[in-house]
Amino acid sequence: MKLSAVFSVILLTGCALTPKPAPVSIYDLGSIPVTAPGFAQFSPAAIQVADISAPVWLDTEAIRYRLAYHDPARVYTYANSHWTAPPAKLLTEYLRQYLAGHRLNPPGNSKYNRSLTNCLLKINLDEFMQVFDTQNSSHVVIRLRAFLYEPDTHQPIAQHSFTIAQSAQTADAAGAVAAFILASDNLRSELVQWLSGSRQ
Repeated sequence: MKLSAVFSVILLTGCALTPKPAPVSIYDLGSIPVTAPGFAQFSPAAIQVADISAPVWLDTEAIRYRLAYHDPARVYTYANSHWTAPPAKLLTEYLRQYLAGHRLNPPGNSKYNRSLTNCLLKINLDEFMQVFDTQNSSHVVIRLRAFLYEPDTHQPIAQHSFTIAQSAQTADAAGAVAAFILASDNLRSELVQWLSGSRQ
């Protein structure tokens, strides 16, 4: 066998033995509902949603998790699964798309309702994490603080803290994403209740 042929065989064998990289999965919060009970069509938007702020460690596309049963002070990230954008940006677009073109229409609370037109909603995102309670059991947590301001004077109207927890069905990134989508829906519902004046 010629030397060139030997090298060709070695190269082909090496290529065959090289493992293929694992596929990377990219996630967002899914499709966003445009209508819900308690809302009526209206333009312009009743609520202006500012860019949600978050600490530096959350300003990343990584899907983060914590092993509460093993090393609760350590934060891990999934190697081959990522968000399309940092969680604060995902939530900003989620709320903007949902609230755009709508105004709150709670019965028997018209004075508070009128005051919401073009009010500014600011949100500080403090937590967006999957937490493993055991090796095969986990939940996700979204924790934030919301502040509502007058449109002209920029005086504060109200503020409220939200903590949403949602169990994950599978102990992996896909399970975390599915749980985050449900948690975001629940957060939206609680935020709507607060903005409508039914929660203080």
